[in-house]
Amino acid sequence: MLDSAPTERPGRVRALALLSLAVLLTAACSAPADGAPDGDPTAAPPLPGPEDSNGENGDDGSGEGQDGAANKDGPLGDRVVVIDPGHNGGNAAAPSEINSPVQVGNGEKACDTVGSETADGYSEHEFNWDLSLLVQERLEADGVEVILTREDDESVGPCIDRRAEIGNEANADAVVSIHADGGPESGRGFHVITPGEVSGLTEDIVEPSALLAEDLRREYLEGSDIPYADYLADEGLDERTDLGGLNLSTVPKVFLETGNMRNPEDAELLSDPAWQANAADAIATGLATYLMRD
Repeated sequence: MLDSAPTERPGRVRALALLSLAVLLTAACSAPADGAPDGDPTAAPPLPGPEDSNGENGDDGSGEGQDGAANKDGPLGDRVVVIDPGHNGGNAAAPSEINSPVQVGNGEKACDTVGSETADGYSEHEFNWDLSLLVQERLEADGVEVILTREDDESVGPCIDRRAEIGNEANADAVVSIHADGGPESGRGFHVITPGEVSGLTEDIVEPSALLAEDLRREYLEGSDIPYADYLADEGLDERTDLGGLNLSTVPKVFLETGNMRNPEDAELLSDPAWQANAADAIATGLATYLMRD
């Protein structure tokens, strides 16, 4: 388990940066066998080289969240990603605070929740934190400025509306909220939650968020060995209009429910550090694919 920093893997992170470019370049240059039109929304775009990065950085301006130390010479040195590790380790001890209602654009919801856990007691908030740090490490190797919505796994919150604000204030190119579901024990699999259209709020982010979801879904399915959820969603995609983290976002954002912590098969994978490293590779590659679209 990770406490406050990802495990050092000499040579691995830079190798991932090169690998992600190679994978993306192959996707960009390969024509579909069925002759699909160039307008295919899931096709990866041509890739710029490292010399095309302009080095401009975003700033979350919040005093909250954790800024990463990216390699600005990387191929994605002008991009900003906010990673939102769901829940927090101090939530359970602060029920009055996390149960306080906040506005979510079309109603009210609790500030935050405690999250799920495996039968062995591996908590979702800790898993979300562990995996988010690994994804941060990989994105920074490609030059991305990464901002986390929380600084540790011991605090309370932030509330779901504040998590959305952090991505907005950073003018992030993409935001991913990392979670693990607490579904029925008999069900397994992952799904990506996308924002539905909420009048006056999400119209501008529905389409780019759907593209982000497609890129993450494809890479995560291939790299995680976890199938699409078989107890909800449709082939790994679930559109919702009741989540404040999506409704209040002004930048492309999705929730990735990486697996079902209450399912023994999923829980075994989610608890394995080696699996977490592979999952982080897949998430980082999916994000890189999306970031290369522009």
